[in-house]
Amino acid sequence: MNNRSTIIRAITSDGSARIAFINSTAIVRAAGEKHNTSKTMTAALGRALTGASLMGSLLKNITDSLTLRFDGDGPCGSIVCVSDYKGNVRGYAEDMTVELPPNEYGKLDVGGAVGGGTMYVIRDLGMNEPYIGASPIVSGEIAEDITNYFANSEQTPSVCALGVRVGKDNICFAAGGYLLQLLPGADMETAEKLEANITLMRPISELIAEGSTGEDIIGAVFGGLEYEMFDEFDAEYLCTCEREKYLSAIAGLSSEDLDELLEKDEPIEAVCRFCGEKYTFTPEEVKAEVEKKKTK
Repeated sequence: MNNRSTIIRAITSDGSARIAFINSTAIVRAAGEKHNTSKTMTAALGRALTGASLMGSLLKNITDSLTLRFDGDGPCGSIVCVSDYKGNVRGYAEDMTVELPPNEYGKLDVGGAVGGGTMYVIRDLGMNEPYIGASPIVSGEIAEDITNYFANSEQTPSVCALGVRVGKDNICFAAGGYLLQLLPGADMETAEKLEANITLMRPISELIAEGSTGEDIIGAVFGGLEYEMFDEFDAEYLCTCEREKYLSAIAGLSSEDLDELLEKDEPIEAVCRFCGEKYTFTPEEVKAEVEKKKTK
């Protein structure tokens, strides 16, 4: 299977609404393989990764990044996803083994895994301080929470739809979503048409599982409106961890923590939360890095 997902973006001809769509099956499948997620957490993390990818694709500059964080009181703990401006994304949950019975609709209980709490959106735009937005978690189902965040924290009328289908083999076979936003100056007629179109649509993961393309889904959302495809580009599950970054981080620990690590005179191991990569350092390497930092 191709390990890349594709983001497609379109805008109405009058500039009143824009949409970004992603078939994120490859991204969600890669995340499940890296983290060995349960079925419930494949859906929970998969939706969060898909949402973060779409939100990241709205960033302007190559160095910008966006962190989507759910600090819920559910059994999975916090979910953290980081995306760049191309929609490349990585993420993890504190407990990726949580499995719950189906919810009242017979679906994977993502809301139960996430629980209530606060959703944070952190945009690092290369300024002195990142922009941090927050809103309450309204359902824990991810898409509704993102929709609520844009409406209340950024005053941007939006609709986010996300879905993940997981097979009996515990592997994701369909995942994706879209983020639709009204732009300044949008008229009521356009808004009403979009709302009517969305009301008629079936679940996004169901459409993707049946073979609907991004063009098909955008066409359904924008049905009855003139629009143009804006652009199309690949995104993937992409971790940016490096051995040197972890060595520098260890050397930057407090004197007390460093002494505790080094007094054992054993190799020091660090594990990336996003991809599971393990890095091992000798005490001598760490000591040399500490001295290097002192001379800077």
